[in-house]
Amino acid sequence: MRILMVHPHDIFSLTEPWTSRIIHLSLALHRKGEEVRLAYFPLREEEMVWREFPFPVISLDRRRGAHVILKNIFSLLPHVKWAEVIHFQKCFPYCVLPVLLSSWIRGKPLHYDWDDWEYHIYHADIVPSRLVGKFLGLWELNLPHLVETLSVSSQNLYQLARSLGVREDRIFRAPVGVDLGMFHPGISGEKVREELGLRGEVVLYMGQLHGGQYVELFIEASALLKAKYPEVNFLVVGGGYREESLREYSRKLKAEVVFTGMVPHEKIPEYISAADICIACFEDNPVTRSKSPLKIVEYMACGKPVVASDVGEVRRMLGDAGIIVSPGDSRALAEGIEILLLNPEKRRELGKRGRERVERIYNWDAIAENLRQAYRKALFGK
Repeated sequence: MRILMVHPHDIFSLTEPWTSRIIHLSLALHRKGEEVRLAYFPLREEEMVWREFPFPVISLDRRRGAHVILKNIFSLLPHVKWAEVIHFQKCFPYCVLPVLLSSWIRGKPLHYDWDDWEYHIYHADIVPSRLVGKFLGLWELNLPHLVETLSVSSQNLYQLARSLGVREDRIFRAPVGVDLGMFHPGISGEKVREELGLRGEVVLYMGQLHGGQYVELFIEASALLKAKYPEVNFLVVGGGYREESLREYSRKLKAEVVFTGMVPHEKIPEYISAADICIACFEDNPVTRSKSPLKIVEYMACGKPVVASDVGEVRRMLGDAGIIVSPGDSRALAEGIEILLLNPEKRRELGKRGRERVERIYNWDAIAENLRQAYRKALFGK
């Protein structure tokens, strides 16, 4: 199959790490023998190329305006003509409009990768424009009717698609996956521990430090545990515009959390490997109910035990490979961490189960196989 993948963000930017999904799906499809091209929207004209791909990548124009949409349509048309099916991720109009119009002109089937409830993400922090937010919501809820097939990353999005009237046979499961070669238990974290001066056990939270990420829960749990376990290190791996305010919150609570700042994705396995316990904490809301959190499968792939909040896909993803705690509850989170601090054997067993689980279910090759079925449905109707 010839597949054109389109993503609205910059696959070369450290500030947009969520592009890892489209990158890894493209690579997995390529490994399976499919022909792939990947179109993206850079943040700047001078691209910071930090990796090579085994397939063509196409740079589009991220500026706003009708003339830019027209320009992007003309840029996409030859690639849409080449493709048998077009896969696009997320609902942002500056990306979706050129995709819809160019595919309509060429008569090519569309697959929509619905991986987050973007309307609620937009409203999770400071809202730049309520009008734009409402417009985004309308796009998001109408796109499933404008494509041949769609994939969903969570049961919540599946139920939302069904409530919109989308037939069950047009919806395919596509949670997050992990690169099993990039993330594995054999990686050493000693260099990271040495660079950061970490002695003793390490409890790690990984994620972007912006709105809707709930790092405060980790900081509060760290403060509750630090007095009792002064030798334990609490580590936040990631960066974002809220980093300084979170550092200040840590100082205020005397949590003594170590912040690394932004880390390139290819370095993340070393940081996870430096940890003894890994954390995925959330509140319960429409955003978190719709996610399948990438950090959980990356933790499990490295053979690490996980303490995670019981919301959305988390319980389904972890299975028996972690400890589930109440969402939005820092005290419950601290109690879950303490169970593992006191039981190294349980840590080892949970880590082993987690690795086995991602090898069976949550890896990009398995997710890509589901997508291939979706593409065949889009192409042939069966």
